[in-house]
Amino acid sequence: MTILVKGQICEIVEYQHVKPGKGHAFVRSKLKNLETGAVLEHTFRASEKVEQIITETKKMQYLYRDDTSFIMMNLDTYEQIPVSEDIIGDKAAFLKEGSEVSVTEGEGKILSIKFPTTVDLKVTHCDPGVAGDTVQGGTKPVTVETGAVIQVPLFINKNDILKIDTRTGEYIERSS
Repeated sequence: MTILVKGQICEIVEYQHVKPGKGHAFVRSKLKNLETGAVLEHTFRASEKVEQIITETKKMQYLYRDDTSFIMMNLDTYEQIPVSEDIIGDKAAFLKEGSEVSVTEGEGKILSIKFPTTVDLKVTHCDPGVAGDTVQGGTKPVTVETGAVIQVPLFINKNDILKIDTRTGEYIERSS
C-alpha cells in the first residue's frame, strides 16, 4: 500500500499492530519514501488518518538515453516517456537498450523503477589477468557494454557475457 506521510509518498514495507495493556492501540510501521528511497519508521495512533495514494505498475522497455533523461516505452500503449536520472539513480550503469523494467506511477508522475535482479552484459574492455600473482583468487576491473566497471575473477576475457547482480553491482557468474 502506498500512502502520503508528511507530504511524502511512502510505501509500507512492514507494519505491526500493537495493543498495549494500558492506553490506546497503535501501529508501528516501516515506510520507504518512493522519491528518495530512504526507509523510515513511523508510529500511527488509532485516531490518525492517512491518505492512500493509488499507484499503477507497468512493464516498460528502455529505448535510449538523451541529454537529460532515459526514454522508456510502455509495452501496452507504445507511448514513450522520459524518466529523469534522479529516479533511475546509480542503477543506470546496468540499463541496456531493450531491457524491461517495472515502473510505478502515482499522482501523475513516475515514483520508482524496479530493475531485474540480474542482467547479462558483454565485456568490452579488460586487462589480461596473470595467474599466479595472488595467493587466493584475485580480481581485476573490466568494463561492460553499458560503461560500468566491475570487479571480476582473473579468468574473464574480452567479449565474455557476465551475469551481474543489479542490487549490488557484483559479478555472479560467466554466462555462455
